Amino acid sequence: MNNLNDIAHFLESRDNFAILTHIYPDGDTLGSAYALCRALRKLNKNARVLINGTLAEKFSYLAKDMEEQNFEYETVVSVDIAAAELLGEFKDEFESRIDVCIDHHASNSISAKMIYVNSKAASNCENIYRLIKVLGVEIDPLLADCIYTGVCTDTGCFKFTNVTPDTMRIAAELMELGCRSAEINKEMFDTKSCARINIEREVLNSLKFYAENRIAVVYTTREMEERTGAKDSDMDGLAAIPRQIEGVWIGITVKEKGDNYYRVSVRTNDGHDAAWICSKFGGGGHFAAAGCSVNGELEDVISLIVSASIEEINR
Repeated sequence: MNNLNDIAHFLESRDNFAILTHIYPDGDTLGSAYALCRALRKLNKNARVLINGTLAEKFSYLAKDMEEQNFEYETVVSVDIAAAELLGEFKDEFESRIDVCIDHHASNSISAKMIYVNSKAASNCENIYRLIKVLGVEIDPLLADCIYTGVCTDTGCFKFTNVTPDTMRIAAELMELGCRSAEINKEMFDTKSCARINIEREVLNSLKFYAENRIAVVYTTREMEERTGAKDSDMDGLAAIPRQIEGVWIGITVKEKGDNYYRVSVRTNDGHDAAWICSKFGGGGHFAAAGCSVNGELEDVISLIVSASIEEINR
């Protein structure tokens, strides 16, 4: 494990950066990537963000005023990526050549020349904020927007248990530096497309309870997405729905991503370990929020995850 001074010195000595984001990119991986990219460019480095998929319209401001750069990649940095399977379309090309891994997941298993993992950080953007401070780069309003995006989205607008006093201090400084906190909060948490409303209706119709209503499960299928017109960006935050139900300890969201292939998100309350549940299927994450991928028929996948969740309740 390296410290931020080690990481900063290494970045200062290198150039031509490819910055990797994880599959189904969220505000934290995108905010981390664009904040680091902007900081490296301020140091007169060539840097480019590589997005797993496409940049959702609601995140387009992260790339504002950033000119496209074309160069041969020499240095590869992964941000907010906890495991090789989350490299998605970049796995074959970059898994064995990651130079720097910066993450906040305790379950991180990425192989890299240099690794910085701070699992006490509520978001990886907190790590990037501290790294940028070590690099001595001035945080302008556009850069502050990038960092704030990761901080607010990975804390559920500062209401999750991962929020620390440092989280609030960083957010306050970003506001002082000119980030558009109110606009970003509105876009991330209060604005929904018609497709999002329709897929939420489908999700609520799929809701089932287990273990005396301590476990709640919802699911989406590709057919449901096609019927509602929901895109990946419309699916953000669905995993929070089952955990919001009064009395639920473990909320499970199962999303069909391919033939007999499902992405599972687990969210927990009351001291239950989501990462332990997902580790049973090769996944991981945080104590209260984790994920994994499972192959099989939908009902079988749900049964497996529910069984692991009951095992966690009884531990």
